Amino acid sequence: MSFFSKYKDVLLIFTSTLFYFIFAYFLERTEFNKLLFLWFSLFGCFYLLMKSKTINTSTLIGLTILFRFVFLFAIPNLSQDFYRFIWDGRMIFEGLNPYLSLPENYIQKGIQPVFEAYHLYEGMGEMNGSHYTNYPPLNQLCFFIAALFASKSLFGSVIALRIIIILADIGILYFGSKLLKRLNLPVKNIFWYTLNPFIIIEMTGNLHFEPVMLFFLVWSFYKLHQQKWIWAAILIACSVSVKLIPLLFLPIFYQWFVKKEQNWFFGFKKLTGFYAIIITCTILLFLPFYSSELIANYSNSVGLWFRNFEFNASFYYIFREIGYLFRGWNEIAIIGKITPFLTILFLGSITFFRKNKSMVQLITALLFGLCFYYFTATTVHPWYLATPLILSIFTKYRFPIIWTIVIIFSYQAYANLPWKENLWYVGLEYVILYAILIFEIIKNKRVIKL
Repeated sequence: MSFFSKYKDVLLIFTSTLFYFIFAYFLERTEFNKLLFLWFSLFGCFYLLMKSKTINTSTLIGLTILFRFVFLFAIPNLSQDFYRFIWDGRMIFEGLNPYLSLPENYIQKGIQPVFEAYHLYEGMGEMNGSHYTNYPPLNQLCFFIAALFASKSLFGSVIALRIIIILADIGILYFGSKLLKRLNLPVKNIFWYTLNPFIIIEMTGNLHFEPVMLFFLVWSFYKLHQQKWIWAAILIACSVSVKLIPLLFLPIFYQWFVKKEQNWFFGFKKLTGFYAIIITCTILLFLPFYSSELIANYSNSVGLWFRNFEFNASFYYIFREIGYLFRGWNEIAIIGKITPFLTILFLGSITFFRKNKSMVQLITALLFGLCFYYFTATTVHPWYLATPLILSIFTKYRFPIIWTIVIIFSYQAYANLPWKENLWYVGLEYVILYAILIFEIIKNKRVIKL
């Protein structure tokens, strides 16, 4: 037996830990070639660890925690958003409403409403600082907790935020495993999420709060499968109050409630109650921040993602080029208004014309509904893929795992000074993704026919 074969698992764990350490403490996002090497190497180790027949579940759980703690003392190196998180949390700590003011206005007036205001504004960047915050109330609570523990330390705030995200991922591991058992699916599937280098780097490393949203979402699926739909509704409201994206899922629950019941009226009554609880709880969570300006500021900030911003888009870039060809300018203001209606039509079609009665069918519909939205969106940041990834582990589809690998090509934009996307890299990302997606759809259709 060769040395590698004998100690393969140990070498994979050591190599992964080493590469995560280099990624966390010795990488700048402008170093694209180094980034690619570390990224693909970590995914290679991840795949071999997942396929190893000698690593048990307890070891995989340990690695889930170990790899995250490698990043504990690291300052995020692929994203600047955490500076705004700390700003918002310290605003609440000082008794100020983060939804009502722009960091830019304070800086221009020479006012420091929070400790390290100038440093935080410089870190978040002019674009972020010139827009109202769009982070929902439970996300703001996470920022406030960080301020409670470290109102005068950037380093301390980063550690506090990171611990919250790590705890959320542990919660996903717990409830995700329980749901997989109930669905008679391999419990090991959960590690396609928890040990995925994309999740470890983008969430734990770069402090994106999708895991907190997904913790509530997965917990809600678990409660829904237990037929405890009231608790499920409350948990979905909590999920929405971290990130708004679960709002897209609400229409798709129609068949779960209505079509499963023999009495249509009784099912529709439960569905109405389900929606009412979600909306009511979400409103209640926003109430502490309510003012006459809140709705206008928040709506304006969210609307910018459809009207102004563009990054790593798919079909939108094709629509944009057609606009340039026939009109001579960027039609984002028009296209950004049309694509949400396309998403609504698609969601409507899978709500009423696709079987979504079982939990696996329901989650599969959620997966394709969300991916359609991303395929037509003007902006697809890497961390958005956490949601399709977690949904996929409860289905027959694995294309989101491939997407988490090739999403790294979008970071080539940061290798250019000033920032500029190379559409060849974006095109390569989506060609690979769509090839895998089409292959899986055809394969699964053949399985159904057999």
